[in-house]
Amino acid sequence: MATSTQAPPQKKKETIDRAVVRFCGDSGDGMQITGSQFTNTAALFGNDLATFPDFPAEIRAPAGTLPGVSGFQINFASTDVYTPGDSVDVLVAMNPAALATNIADLKTNGILIVNTDNFKETDLKKAQSKTNPLEDHSLDGYRLFKVDLTRLTRLALAELGMDRCKNFFALGMCYWLYNRSMDATHKWLDEKFGSKPVLAEANKLAMKAGFAYCDATEAFQTSYEIPPAKLTPGTYRNISGNTALALGFVAASQRSGLPLFLGSYPITPASDILHELSMYKEFGVITFQAEDEIAAVTSSIGAAYGGALALTTTSGPGMALKMEAIGLAIATELPLVICDIQRGGPSTGLPTKTEQADLLQALFGRNSEAPVPVLAAATPGDCFWMALEASRIAVKYMVPVIVLSDGYLANGAEPWKIPSADELPSFPVRYRTEPEGFMPYQRDPSTLARPWAVPGTPGLEHRIGGLEKQDVSGNVNYEPLNHERMVRLRAAKVAGIVQDVPDAEVVGDQDGDLLLVGWGSTYGAITAALRAQREKGRRVGHVHLRHLNPLPRNLGGVLKRFKKVVVPEMNMGQLLWVLRAKYLVDAEGLNKIQGKPFKQSEIEAKIEEVLS
Repeated sequence: MATSTQAPPQKKKETIDRAVVRFCGDSGDGMQITGSQFTNTAALFGNDLATFPDFPAEIRAPAGTLPGVSGFQINFASTDVYTPGDSVDVLVAMNPAALATNIADLKTNGILIVNTDNFKETDLKKAQSKTNPLEDHSLDGYRLFKVDLTRLTRLALAELGMDRCKNFFALGMCYWLYNRSMDATHKWLDEKFGSKPVLAEANKLAMKAGFAYCDATEAFQTSYEIPPAKLTPGTYRNISGNTALALGFVAASQRSGLPLFLGSYPITPASDILHELSMYKEFGVITFQAEDEIAAVTSSIGAAYGGALALTTTSGPGMALKMEAIGLAIATELPLVICDIQRGGPSTGLPTKTEQADLLQALFGRNSEAPVPVLAAATPGDCFWMALEASRIAVKYMVPVIVLSDGYLANGAEPWKIPSADELPSFPVRYRTEPEGFMPYQRDPSTLARPWAVPGTPGLEHRIGGLEKQDVSGNVNYEPLNHERMVRLRAAKVAGIVQDVPDAEVVGDQDGDLLLVGWGSTYGAITAALRAQREKGRRVGHVHLRHLNPLPRNLGGVLKRFKKVVVPEMNMGQLLWVLRAKYLVDAEGLNKIQGKPFKQSEIEAKIEEVLS
């Protein structure tokens, strides 16, 4: 028999403009680390990107079950990216449960990589699968790659006697698929496991084996090239919302000249702010992990009384516990920033899933008349600027300020252009030091802020507390007219912050058929939908509110310029309720309460429905 001398077929490279990849498996399979490393590599290459880490709602779910699935999705591109992507181009599923809970999002003819070693009868039973999807033709609409990930990882690490690095084998495969260097991940492994070099070497070997497997296997014939995006020139880093908040408060401390104090009780998804700030002791940052939410916020009130830039962080259930003390901060008129990283509720609800349902709690969730300024970040990177803005307002007006973020922003990431120091607002603070004429509630006529007198300053001895104060003197006072005056003064102070609130800006058409009004993390999906619909010729505008109390002074006029108004929210219509009440506008809501962010397609479908 003649021996063929024909060379194996050449591997192809295709250039595309974007891709969406999702890694999914058990919470112990390392999907978050895998996704984070792929994200860092895409960011270093210069792609624009957005990520969506999806943690299991049932933290202690048994391995291999549907509630225990953890996922990480990244949309990376050579063009602008606003969302993590509606549907997935590549799905890596480590077990039947991960496949079952994620397959609906994979595009037709998309790439599906499964770990066949975890598709045994017991694995299928845990995932409530009656048949084996690898054999029943239910996956015929996808490009299925059945890979013995566990076995191949063991072979790659045979000399080290380890087999727990299969997530890095999958990462190496995806690096081959998208022609990405492994150098950045090698460096990270060396830093992460500096004291355990065997672990670093094991993960490197597994990743190289995954890359080599695709290179040598005939099944993988095509890889993809996604060129860098044309980002504004500057120095960038990959940043999540919680990290951005932490850095923003450190920057606020530096720009105001105040020491930063955080009093916090750990709660998902806010805990990372505490973890992050604890690493900045060299900048004078003090972090206090309290025994409960009430102790956390009252320690911060004490720090504010003592002259610090005071901060407390929490999520919805913790906000409920903090509310009485926030009322104390309102009565004492002390600068305090409260970060609420929203999650699904009520009660414990969905600790790891995202929601926007705390807006009315932030606006009205206290006893008596107790208004506070409320801000909301739009993107992970915007969390940095909202931290600065909240700090500036708090110390200028001597008032507590609430900042709303959510689980989607907190854990999601994007490329963030690192600002130079001169781009940061400077708001140096001057404590009251002159005893002559000092009164604790004597107000600045332009801001209605009372003086900030640090305890221990000679001649400025005073007391403050939760009982109603006499105007100017600050003495305890029960007179009806004085109470009404103080209530109205506190409300007028918050309302007067509108002088510092930028006018609402319309993106897209400045008037026309439809205005989309959003706040918080709906920004990306609304922006992407707006662009797509305007390209189809529809007259649509978008206003995104970052100041929710007080609202921009021109917002009422903007709403009147459009025939219809739609408010997309991840709640039952809370901003919608406020806009209808305040501006008497016949707006309608687009509401989603599923623990998941909006998809671009969902916003587009609503636009088309309203304008049809």
